[in-house]
Amino acid sequence: MAAASPSAPERLTVGKLAALAEVSANAVRFYEREGLMQVPSKTERGYRLYGPEAVQRLRFIKQAQHSGFTLSEIHALLQLRDRASTCCSDVRSRVIEKKLELEARIKAMKEMSKALDQLIANCSNDTRPVEDCSILAALSASDQGAHR
Repeated sequence: MAAASPSAPERLTVGKLAALAEVSANAVRFYEREGLMQVPSKTERGYRLYGPEAVQRLRFIKQAQHSGFTLSEIHALLQLRDRASTCCSDVRSRVIEKKLELEARIKAMKEMSKALDQLIANCSNDTRPVEDCSILAALSASDQGAHR
């Protein structure tokens, strides 16, 4: 196999790309289908070869997912990143919006956790038959607005 010229960027197969970005080859293909990654054209031998920028793009996608962004939100961030007219405040606004959304979800989940704590506290934890279960009765009553 001939060595690549020093000026030519290294081209990566999907397997090598996936390994460098610490994702699976299936994840790369999934992100391509979702429009987050460009699908490179095939070589004469039928391989799709990616440039080194694909590694950075995959790492960006994974980091954004770990930060709570959905795939559609990541797509929007990538569009901002790829647009020359974007400034940092555009990106910052999106991140603030996401943080506020996550905080609202956390608050809602804390309220759900408190409701479950109340159900648990009101349960006598005895061996009554399931039809006499206080948790099931409370959940049934909450459908009618009778429990809180």
